[in-house]
Amino acid sequence: MNTAGLWMLVALGVLVATTGLPVWALLIGVASAAAAVGLAAGVFDTNVLAALPTRIVNLLEHDLLQAMPLYVFVGLLLARLPAADALYRTFAHALRRTGAGEPLAALATGAVIAPMNGSVAASSALLARLAGRRQAGGDASGRVALAAASATLGVVVPPSLVLILLGDAMLRAHTEASNLPGYKLGAERIVNTQDVFNAALLPGLAVLLLWALAAWWGARRLPKTQAPSPSRGDVALTVFVVAGIAALLGGVLAGRLFAVEAAAAGACLLAAATLALRALPWAAWREVLNDTLALSGALFALLAGATTFSLVLRLFGTDRWLAGLVLHSPWPAHVTAAVVLAAVLACAWVLDAFEMIFVVVPVVAPLLVVELGDARQVAVLLLLALQLGFLLPPLGYAVLMTRGLSAQHVGTRPLLRAIAPYAAVQLLVTVLVFAWPASVHFLGDAPPAPGTTPAESEDDLVQRMREMSPAETPDAPEPAAPR
Repeated sequence: MNTAGLWMLVALGVLVATTGLPVWALLIGVASAAAAVGLAAGVFDTNVLAALPTRIVNLLEHDLLQAMPLYVFVGLLLARLPAADALYRTFAHALRRTGAGEPLAALATGAVIAPMNGSVAASSALLARLAGRRQAGGDASGRVALAAASATLGVVVPPSLVLILLGDAMLRAHTEASNLPGYKLGAERIVNTQDVFNAALLPGLAVLLLWALAAWWGARRLPKTQAPSPSRGDVALTVFVVAGIAALLGGVLAGRLFAVEAAAAGACLLAAATLALRALPWAAWREVLNDTLALSGALFALLAGATTFSLVLRLFGTDRWLAGLVLHSPWPAHVTAAVVLAAVLACAWVLDAFEMIFVVVPVVAPLLVVELGDARQVAVLLLLALQLGFLLPPLGYAVLMTRGLSAQHVGTRPLLRAIAPYAAVQLLVTVLVFAWPASVHFLGDAPPAPGTTPAESEDDLVQRMREMSPAETPDAPEPAAPR
């Protein structure tokens, strides 16, 4: 029954592609069906599953997850405010002498807005609207490629929600990896979200600068357009937004602010400014709050579904079976890690960021930590793989979103040509991080969060649940020490 978890993944993929039902519902449904099979086959009994509700409640009470609804609120509020338009006009005017003012303005707006926007979907919708309306002189495929690339900057530029959730996932993965054969924690401490922020900064800046160079190079053949001059209000709003986000980012990187504090500060500042300027009517506020509750509820439901799915998969022993395959691979460790990353990239091509972090990352991240020996490097490689997967047509999440919002039809071949420079840059930075682990240690270790303790690993949870069960259940053999 060790391979039962793989069949769960296959069933989940088929249902996601064919039914159109919410992923959280499919996760719970597939896990429930598999658990029924496991109970009938005697692999585990009901007492093992009895502690699951308590586990989910404890997980939802985790203080780091308080940032999730705050970022959702900020993203939905930004979508209804003129802040992004003001940023775009100001950046386009300031960069007009480069010959690529509007493409560079789209990237700059993405770098400022996307990390605070909550999700790739929200950033894609916002940037597709800006690029589509402003860059009428460019081809449609180029506009879609630029908007998609800009929207994914929220994956690697802190303090984004994706980075926060991945940081929490890496804390658990690093804890679990320390219990696997072949990996010794030594004097190194378990990574936290601040470490992931620091590790992602230099690769994120490299991606942004190289994308700016690619956008400038590609804009040389486009007809030149006159960017509209921003108003004084646009300039003042741009200065306020950039200064505020820079202060939040500086506080996070310096360890003065932690993830939830940064999210709360950003949400309060944005809400206060919106109220003071009377930028939204009360009806729009009601829509923002209702949408925040709906989307936050869907994300928490996805987390609960992923927790249930992951636990059932581990009860079948699929995680230990996969660990045995990876840790006993006949290939060198770096080749094996590259194959696992390729599998992550394939998953990111069809799943969104939250589905990846809640379902896929907990399974593969501990194995990558053992193979590469550097949890910070693994975190950044996973982020870059997610970002690259979102950029690949025709199913990449960011491309799919921006393409669907384009006013003109965009063929797959023109889109591939337009997205190729951005994907090539992404692949180059990924290879550099893979070959040069020191690139993620540029800022050193972040200060530990107050009161931080290592998270309970999933294997510890499964073992504790088994100890609560009076019936003996067969365990898959533990993988021996790797090569």
